[in-house]
Amino acid sequence: MISGKLDTAKLFNGITLHSTIETIPGADATTERMQPDSYVLDLKLQARVPSPNKTIEELAKVSPSLPKLLPGLASMLSADPVSPLYAQLYDTKVRMLRENLGRLDLLLSRHNFFDCQTVLQMQHLQTHRKALLFQADMDVDADGSDGDRMPVGTGAPTNFKPSTSYRWQKKTAAPNPYLAGTEAALKHSEDEYALGTTTPVRKRELRNAIAQLRAEVDTLKKYSFLIGAADPFIVVPGAFTHSSEPVKPGDYALVVFGDSIYPAIVGDVGPNNKVGEASLRIAKQINTLSTPYNRPVSDLKVTYVIFPGTADKTVGPPDLEKLQAQCETLVKEIGGASVPLHHWENIIAPSPTPSPTPLPSPGMTASPSPGASVPASTSPSPTFAFPVASPAAAASTNSKLTPAISPAATRRPVKKHKP
Repeated sequence: MISGKLDTAKLFNGITLHSTIETIPGADATTERMQPDSYVLDLKLQARVPSPNKTIEELAKVSPSLPKLLPGLASMLSADPVSPLYAQLYDTKVRMLRENLGRLDLLLSRHNFFDCQTVLQMQHLQTHRKALLFQADMDVDADGSDGDRMPVGTGAPTNFKPSTSYRWQKKTAAPNPYLAGTEAALKHSEDEYALGTTTPVRKRELRNAIAQLRAEVDTLKKYSFLIGAADPFIVVPGAFTHSSEPVKPGDYALVVFGDSIYPAIVGDVGPNNKVGEASLRIAKQINTLSTPYNRPVSDLKVTYVIFPGTADKTVGPPDLEKLQAQCETLVKEIGGASVPLHHWENIIAPSPTPSPTPLPSPGMTASPSPGASVPASTSPSPTFAFPVASPAAAASTNSKLTPAISPAATRRPVKKHKP
């Protein structure tokens, strides 16, 4: 039963609403007030399931430069190249519409229902290199954190998660920048649970929250993750990782927009009913106005190409030079590109170099006393897979940092996909 104040402009956001009122004679008001079917709103949502693009000409309607940028794609399209993932994506959308029809505020918006132009499975005839291509818009993923590479958080927009699906074992003892806040939230929930005045319903909510927070604390202590503001990666629906030829975190990928091709990896997994999302690093390169709340591309003009099964066996921090080389090799295996791939620069400042230890005076022997610990300043600084920039390059890089990744950034209220 719908009650309370409702903002219908928000309730039907993006949905064309046709409304009529039909009246029929009834019994007296006292009787009709008690009849559930005397005052009824019949809801019928009509949604057209879009047809996928199949030919290079149809793909070019979305990305006009695509045939020129990747000339080998045309020969990779079979007579029926549409992946079953396309039908599965829209089946999921329709199922969720049915499930949420009684909760109009949860219905997919028009923008999010029509967010995918096509999903194609392709293979090069000579090299046999397989690729999964889809065309969509681009939303922003600002998730992820890594205390080893960036000890200060990049901020925490709404629905922010400090982890990404692509992760690796921590390499240093430096704490995750979001660990302390997560531990504080855990303690707060545990303290509230221990109160004698907590209701049974609230206790049940707290038990779930405590279990989730404990798992997150454990994860943040053990692993490092990609950083949305610094690392070039894309997001795929969860269903893409369970197909007959699954896409996995770490698989190499390309993002094609305008006249540019951007190397990337699959870095995160999102909900099954939405597609088209990339890290804040890619988003800001495409559109400098991008933020966690402002998508860089609202139209279906972005082409994503994923190379399934190409993830490195050894998982670790992104190596941007290796990313460049691997994607260039893969592009050659699908016929080559007419322009050089975009070259990503490391925008994470290198760890400070420890101060040199003074040399002992002639004739003096530097022998530590028993049990003495080695000063922290003499310990070697950790090294990472990112190339270490020169001081001049680091200064130039730091000048490009956005407020979202400034070391002075403070944690904002705690995205997930598709604003």
